[in-house]
Amino acid sequence: MIRCICIDDEPLALEMMGDFIRKVPFLQLVTSCKNALEAYDILDEETIDLIFVDVEMPEINGIQFVQSLKQKPYIIFSTAYKKYALEGFELDVIDYLVKPFSFDRFYKSVTKVKEAHTLINSSTPSVLRQLPPDYIFVNSDYSLVKVNIPEIAYIEGLKDYIKIYLSNVSKPIVTRMSMKSIEERLELLGFKRVHKSFIVNLGKITSIKKTRLVVEETELFIGDNYKSPLYKALGLDVSEDA
Repeated sequence: MIRCICIDDEPLALEMMGDFIRKVPFLQLVTSCKNALEAYDILDEETIDLIFVDVEMPEINGIQFVQSLKQKPYIIFSTAYKKYALEGFELDVIDYLVKPFSFDRFYKSVTKVKEAHTLINSSTPSVLRQLPPDYIFVNSDYSLVKVNIPEIAYIEGLKDYIKIYLSNVSKPIVTRMSMKSIEERLELLGFKRVHKSFIVNLGKITSIKKTRLVVEETELFIGDNYKSPLYKALGLDVSEDA
């Protein structure tokens, strides 16, 4: 059973979320909170696996609340504002629900939590071995170089080679590898192909405008065939930026 709380300053939103939670057999609603301060008290007293939290709230907003947590449960943002999606990915939230959302969309979101929760809490060694490491080794300059996946900002493809650009490192790591190969290794770890020549870390995106996006301080093109999947991954509506 996944124990959860809801935080929202709108009573109707809390009521709807509570109704949705009660329909899902593997979720248990511990309580609903009108603000972040109430939630802090609950977290001090109860074991909570999942938090549904609105973004725009008085005193302490949802983003500030999540940033303040020393030990974070699974987080799902629930908000009427799509503009916070990028900040959500930077905070490693598991999903971003844009109000009003259907029960079907809600169920898809909590299913992600169930899959992650089951995998992490399984005591079966064979299952634990399936957990992906947070690093990869690549051949570069006649050596095997360890690359920490969370530090990857983006990857550029150059025929049979790729360049791996890391945060706060000016020189990229160059290795002989196909874009398809590295994409398959990273696609479940918060990375998305945005162009035939670029794969980006979604959590490193700082802005998007029509055919371009900015990863940290670097501007990259978005290919026509990749725009819709990118926006979907970020919980955004591609029609708003057409």
